[in-house]
Amino acid sequence: MRDAIEGIHHVTSMAQDAARTDKFFTGVLGLRRVKKTVNFDAPDVDHLYYANGTGQPGTVMTYFPFPNIVPGRRGAGEVGTTVFSVPEGSLDFWENHLTTNRVSGVSRGEAFGQRRLYFDGIDGDGFALVETADDAREPWKGAGIPTEHAIRGFHSAMMVLGDTGGTRDLLALMDFAEAEREGDVQRMVRRAGNGADTIDLVTAPNAPPARQGAGSVHHIAFAVADAPAQLAVREALVREGFAITPVIDRDYFLSVYFRAPGGVLFEIATNDPGFARDEDPDHLGEALKLPEQHAHLRAQLEERLPPIGG
Repeated sequence: MRDAIEGIHHVTSMAQDAARTDKFFTGVLGLRRVKKTVNFDAPDVDHLYYANGTGQPGTVMTYFPFPNIVPGRRGAGEVGTTVFSVPEGSLDFWENHLTTNRVSGVSRGEAFGQRRLYFDGIDGDGFALVETADDAREPWKGAGIPTEHAIRGFHSAMMVLGDTGGTRDLLALMDFAEAEREGDVQRMVRRAGNGADTIDLVTAPNAPPARQGAGSVHHIAFAVADAPAQLAVREALVREGFAITPVIDRDYFLSVYFRAPGGVLFEIATNDPGFARDEDPDHLGEALKLPEQHAHLRAQLEERLPPIGG
């Protein structure tokens, strides 16, 4: 198990409005919509995926937009901030770009010696951009963001927990090692990972429990190469006493889910088969794609689901 986890695969959050979410990620952040499908467990809800040009694991932000969802409440037991990697020297561009696009919560900061820019998502999601040297991941070049400033993928995720001990031990099993501490934040890094290989654990014993809603992270997924690697990880987690789901086919990856000790929902997802399994790579995210079990609902779903950008 120790060398199977490569880093973050994707982060899935909840939103209130599909069209506004799509416009924010494609028009403001400059990511590519790589898949337009549905929540496999609730097919009357969109599942939208945003990433670099290929949907490379470690670059993928996904959303469930629920029109009647209540706002989330920040607190302990959640991924509080999702952090993207941008090239060194990019924060001036992004500060101006986000401000021009009336993004709220824009502010400068620094953590672990890295400059960062905080900002809010459409529903108050916690985001940040971190300047990173030598990030070789290819950005999406089709959204008008200059390539020298474009988002490369995830840098890290910050988990806010009442007690970090259990999650720290779990991450250690997943080959994340403590790199640094800064105040109440403990940094865990997967060495030689996929670029999205850092988890920051914030100890917040006095924080109220988080309440999931619009703007909340639903779960964080960690990447493994393929089904055999996933099976090995699953078996190792079962031996450690975790209650973990059977393997679930999500069409674009295989998934297993379990709750981490601090309350965050973890997923282990395979890198294959990827987002081009049912679409030409040049046309990812353009057509509504349905899993086989919901194909018979196409006519009513196309009528019911809200329109989003082309």
